[in-house]
Amino acid sequence: MSAVELAQGTVAGIRAENRGPFTLSGTNSWIVGRGPAWLVDPGPMLEDHLSALVAELERRGGLGGIALTHDHADHSGAAPALREHFPDARLAAARGKVDVELEHGSRFGPLEAIATPGHAPDHLAFVAGDVGFTGDAVLGVGSVFIAPDPGAMAGYLEGLRMLRERRLAIICPGHGPVISDPRAKLDQYLAHRLDRERRLAAALDGGLRRVDDLIAEVWDDAPEILRPAAVITLAAHLDKLEDEGRLPDGVQRPAGWPISGLQP
Repeated sequence: MSAVELAQGTVAGIRAENRGPFTLSGTNSWIVGRGPAWLVDPGPMLEDHLSALVAELERRGGLGGIALTHDHADHSGAAPALREHFPDARLAAARGKVDVELEHGSRFGPLEAIATPGHAPDHLAFVAGDVGFTGDAVLGVGSVFIAPDPGAMAGYLEGLRMLRERRLAIICPGHGPVISDPRAKLDQYLAHRLDRERRLAAALDGGLRRVDDLIAEVWDDAPEILRPAAVITLAAHLDKLEDEGRLPDGVQRPAGWPISGLQP
């Protein structure tokens, strides 16, 4: 994706060449407005990607600020180098060494922050008009892993519901293609996650207790390369069931986070 324009030219997308099983076709950076423009997720520190961002931002009259959906390196890595090109640009995120600390409802330039924890505790989505920028909360293809932070799964589901209420025209995800029917995608995401929960509860009711058995039963459709992500998400589901008083005794818990072989 090379400076693909959306929303009558209001939004431009540039995709980094960091393809992989968890980054899909690469990380998407989104540029909003002009004179100055605002950037959602500068992406990884790759020279070609940085050059493409700088060129498009200069074409749009400079950079007012950088908003991070979350601080994983594939979304935030290019921020320091980008600020060398635009030293007056402010950096905004939910945590870390930033100029503006954001929370649910915060406004930053044309962007409104929506709390979407789950994939990461600091995760935010942003809305500008009827366009949503969802980072790793909603992908163009497939689903996301949910990290087992306190309240992560319940918070994630609530974030999806809040996004659905915004009646967005398009979603610009952190990975994958633009989503032209946000309502259908968000309904799909909610149904998928609740179906996993239903299947997990059924497996536990059937007597399964070991991690390997639960993964084999509930995530039987997950490719082998994505099994580490499934194990992480299993932990988040188990936490939710425990918080709700629905977790049976004797359930084996995943060995910890981060899990070897998977980097956030």
